[in-house]
Amino acid sequence: MASSYNPDTTSNIRATAGSDSQGNYRFALVSLTSLFFMWGFITCLNDILIPHLKAVFSLNYTEAMLIQFCFFGAYFLVSIPAGKLVKRLGYQKGIVTGLVIASLGCALFYPAAEFATYGLFLGALFVLASGITLLQVAANPYVNAMGSSETASSRLNLTQAFNALGTTVAPFFGAVLILSVASSAASDLAHAQAEAEVVKLPYLLLSGMLATLALIFAKLKLPKIEAHTADDTGQISYKGKTSALQSRHLVLGAVGIFVYVGAEVSIGSFLVNFLGESHIAGLKEADAAHYIAYYWGGAMIGRFIGSVVMQKVEAGKVLAFNALMAALLVAVAMTSTGSMAMWAILAVGLFNSIMFPTIFSLALRDLGPHTSQGSGILCLAIVGGAILPLLQGVTADAIGIQQAFFLPIICYGFILFYGAKGSKM
Repeated sequence: MASSYNPDTTSNIRATAGSDSQGNYRFALVSLTSLFFMWGFITCLNDILIPHLKAVFSLNYTEAMLIQFCFFGAYFLVSIPAGKLVKRLGYQKGIVTGLVIASLGCALFYPAAEFATYGLFLGALFVLASGITLLQVAANPYVNAMGSSETASSRLNLTQAFNALGTTVAPFFGAVLILSVASSAASDLAHAQAEAEVVKLPYLLLSGMLATLALIFAKLKLPKIEAHTADDTGQISYKGKTSALQSRHLVLGAVGIFVYVGAEVSIGSFLVNFLGESHIAGLKEADAAHYIAYYWGGAMIGRFIGSVVMQKVEAGKVLAFNALMAALLVAVAMTSTGSMAMWAILAVGLFNSIMFPTIFSLALRDLGPHTSQGSGILCLAIVGGAILPLLQGVTADAIGIQQAFFLPIICYGFILFYGAKGSKM
């Protein structure tokens, strides 16, 4: 039997907390920026791992894209259980659990490199991504709930800007500690194991950092959003709905997250190889890796700008505009050569910037006690980062890397629809 839910619960909790609550929220938001930075950093390192492991194990594009398939496939398998876990434990304990699992995943890169086995690398990535999934399921709705629903998109864009800061820094880190060292190892030792072993130090450092963050977040006193940790005893009815899936804007938002992450990851995954094409820029891998920072740096700048703009302009309109611009830039990259193609594809990052947090916040509007379930569904949709890059890899093997970029254009077309119409409640 469905139990009723008071739609004013969340606002009542905030109102009674008063100024202390607002101070706690500010402290929590500052603390959470470290998480957004870390998972952005780790996710972007995949763009460095792909060309590195592709060379180490002599992979084709389809096989290399299994890196993203295993990483983002974890979102599909783990998101729903993660949503249930967060609903039971609360956001803070969910965050700590996610950090511990992610730390273990990074540590597993050591035996994978020791045995120089591609399958072990894929397994380590899956464990790492499972922890990141749990972090996403907990942290995104947590930020969304820390204030009014009207400014949720702006707030989530601000914290996601630090996610983009992580993705901007990661290519330099990867280029120095992985690609440049790998090139040296290849020439000195000419052995796959020597090349594989260069990932040991970077991922052990990340494992230690994540474990430290887990200890810190276990000790922090963060505010609780009681309305989002409702009991699982019976179905909870909120505004006549007993499930987040009954909300059209959430379902379409999940599709939006699927195609957005698929497009973003597809472009990022192919950047090093795309810029290495003789008719584009002809760059070596280590040099091309530095240019990835422009792609992700644009996303960081765009999110800071977006957090301000969306306090004045409707979030859906900003989303639709950015999707249109991104589609046009990818089309230019597909149909041109040289520096024009290179800078067109790198500029897509600027317009990607606000898409994920904006779709996420628009989809979670007014879900009440179904927010954790909705967050789990949206994080499940991140599996687009597993499926679409793999599909683009198959396409690139068949018709060429440049022509394969038509897939992200289709993705941005749906996001344009969601921003203009699909996100309306």
